[in-house]
Amino acid sequence: MNMQTGAVLAPPPPRRLSEVGLPEVMMRDIVLKTMFRKNANRITEIAHSVSLPVPITQEIIDLARGQNLIEAMGTLGAAGEVSSEMPYQLTDAGKARALDALAQSEYFGPMPVPLDIYREQVERQSIRNIQITRDQLTGAMGHLVLPDSLIGDLGPAVSAGRSILMYGPPGNGKSSISNGIRDAMGDKIYVPRAIEYSGQVITVYDPIVHSAAEDEQDNPNQLRRKARFDSRYVLCQRPTVITGGELSLDMLDLVYNPTARTYQAPLQLKSTGGIFIVDDLGRQAEPPQKLVNRWIVPLEESKDILALQSGEKFEVPFDTLVIFSTNFHPNEIFDQAALRRIFFKIKIDGPNQKDFLKIFAMVARKKKMELDEAALVHLLKTKYPTIKNIYANYQPVFLIDQMIAVCDFEGIPYKMTPELVDRAWSNMFVKDEIIVK
Repeated sequence: MNMQTGAVLAPPPPRRLSEVGLPEVMMRDIVLKTMFRKNANRITEIAHSVSLPVPITQEIIDLARGQNLIEAMGTLGAAGEVSSEMPYQLTDAGKARALDALAQSEYFGPMPVPLDIYREQVERQSIRNIQITRDQLTGAMGHLVLPDSLIGDLGPAVSAGRSILMYGPPGNGKSSISNGIRDAMGDKIYVPRAIEYSGQVITVYDPIVHSAAEDEQDNPNQLRRKARFDSRYVLCQRPTVITGGELSLDMLDLVYNPTARTYQAPLQLKSTGGIFIVDDLGRQAEPPQKLVNRWIVPLEESKDILALQSGEKFEVPFDTLVIFSTNFHPNEIFDQAALRRIFFKIKIDGPNQKDFLKIFAMVARKKKMELDEAALVHLLKTKYPTIKNIYANYQPVFLIDQMIAVCDFEGIPYKMTPELVDRAWSNMFVKDEIIVK
């Protein structure tokens, strides 16, 4: 396997029109629609809008001029100005063609990347090319108190880039661990703004899911410099898609917009090169077994199958570290065939008393709550025996936040007492009782 030791190889910018990989008519129509919708008339402005180098954009403009769809308007600026550019406008025939093209698809702006070309980039930046070290993983989870054995279990799972099932009692940091795995990766990948298959445009880049690198934010002047990579892509942190009880099977299909006549990539395609977290597995409308059955082919063959409105099916790369997180025991929600297809199963237990106290002290220090020996003894000797001394990672934050809320209300300094512990504890659990209706 080609292990990644440095920066991800960037998608090379196209040097000629043929390297864009799209039919000339499609490229021409996207330029016409973009000029029409954005009222763009300068070559650098048009090139930036369609995410192509200026020379290639000029070729498309010249192609449309030869078809009497675009015309030159003369020069802008005073004579002798280096920055002056030839402005262009759509002819009447060009406007008619733009409207006709918009009726077929409202998509305009960045040129999509053909699916076959995108596959090549997915391989360059595959999640399976990453080799995570113990130090990297420990560093990314430094804010969590975890046993060394857990780091030892997580490390190989992440480096393998295979599916992970984390299970155990609630409130012990399964979600935080998932986020720590993402942080440990640390590098950046290239996310296409849109991809093209069979003449259909599928938007992929989503600002809600993808975090663009700060030095790669959209800059209209960027195309005046030599392009470092194909600007149809956005340089981003490796994506993380987090879903919970709201996840349904139709969220894993292409989303068709009948008004714009374009598609939006499903969640797992947006998470390509990153992590897809299915939190609270077992709380969804569909049973867990059914959800995992949908993932069987992708998990085993690293490819997913999507369908267009026409019913035509096609393959897309599936290059995602899938993390399932559940409070149920795996045997309760899966059969053995499904469990076999989830490569790593890792139990996340609650802390022991020593680690609980360490977490409690860290939270108290962060929240400026002064520790008190009598209050801690009361908590450990009186309260926890009532729940069989079962500790959970969420409890220190919950208890201390409760005590702070009481202190704020009563106007007293932040200092825990046995009485404050009792008041906080009473809100952590609900007593079993019959409510008279």
